[in-house]
Amino acid sequence: MKIEEREFLPVILGNDINTYSVARAFYEEYKIKSIVLGKYRSGPSNNSKIIDFFTDENMDNQDDFLRIIDSFSDKFQNKKIILLACGDSYAELIIKNKNNFKDNVIAPYIDEPLMHDLIKKSSFYEMCEKHGLDYPKTIIHDKSMGIEFVPPFEFPIIIKPSNSISYWENPFDSQKKVYKLYDQKSLQKVLNEIYLAGYDDSLIIQEFVPGEDTNLRIMITFSGKDKKVKLMALAQVMMEERTPHGIGNSAMQMNEYNKGLSIILKNFLENIGYEGYATFDVKYDYRDDKFKVLEVNLRQGRSNFFVTGAGYNLVRYVVEDYVYGRDTGFTIAKAENLWTVVPISIGYKYVKDKNHVARIKQLAGEGKYVNPLFLKGDNNIKRLMFLFKNSLSQHLKFKKYYNQM
Repeated sequence: MKIEEREFLPVILGNDINTYSVARAFYEEYKIKSIVLGKYRSGPSNNSKIIDFFTDENMDNQDDFLRIIDSFSDKFQNKKIILLACGDSYAELIIKNKNNFKDNVIAPYIDEPLMHDLIKKSSFYEMCEKHGLDYPKTIIHDKSMGIEFVPPFEFPIIIKPSNSISYWENPFDSQKKVYKLYDQKSLQKVLNEIYLAGYDDSLIIQEFVPGEDTNLRIMITFSGKDKKVKLMALAQVMMEERTPHGIGNSAMQMNEYNKGLSIILKNFLENIGYEGYATFDVKYDYRDDKFKVLEVNLRQGRSNFFVTGAGYNLVRYVVEDYVYGRDTGFTIAKAENLWTVVPISIGYKYVKDKNHVARIKQLAGEGKYVNPLFLKGDNNIKRLMFLFKNSLSQHLKFKKYYNQM
């Protein structure tokens, strides 16, 4: 594989699908290697020819984090370091340290006060209310309200942490990213487990917006240094993962164009002065014909290669703006493409709507699909063994977990 030198160097934090997708985007656009920095040597970025993988088990500690980033900025003093997070905790560390990095580090993120308003879901929904974004009926629950709390809307309901970073710092055996609950007894059990594990922040209890996975949408955006949105790309989820820790992660999705929703979210981002990548989780509610915003992440989402794979290379926007100082204008992505991290045959079996299955087959037949993890030429035998084993295991995971939600 041809590798070139550039005046900038991507340093990507994490070790999952997200990191490889971002590194692949850099390679496809600029033929450069990225540095991926993770706590452990694992995942699809490990043993890749387009990545130099470094590990440090203490990288999520404040002092160690700054020490590690400083070491890279010193080592590559002749380059601009583009620092990108592929996890919420890493995005928070970058934002908190924006003013502490050395001069050659580019950190395309919002400032800390806005971060606190957005990552705490209770205040985020207040911002939605202020700026006219629709969202599901929501109650903010804290420990003082007790586990006997009865929600003011019917079951099923959704429960998720208001502070996801603190939530995952207090693990327990039955822990899930999101809970869908069908009765009061289940609600009490989950509340008790979460608070007993040591989580002290509030929880979000929401009405469940009815509909299949295909009612879900993922919107990824990029806003420049001038706080103006440069790119918006929307995808319709075909199906989500079903493992307990994977719930809420897309397994397959198709690009979609919706100018109305794009402009609504564009106005929101520009009104609050947003900078960098953002990812909105949205669900269409057929009861009132509205798109309801579920949450926002202060980074590019795990499925971000649906943007690059459709012809809108996601990292080009940050390079053009922050490295070369060129305005890319405003784009709403329109191209049609299928993104998947599972074998396409799983979509044929588990996507319920026949029209969507037909569309998946059509795009696959036309070659308009991408699995971000399989890049021609990136064929280290250890990495390929990992990918094929992971791909085959998806059949077993869907068979075991699909009907448990």
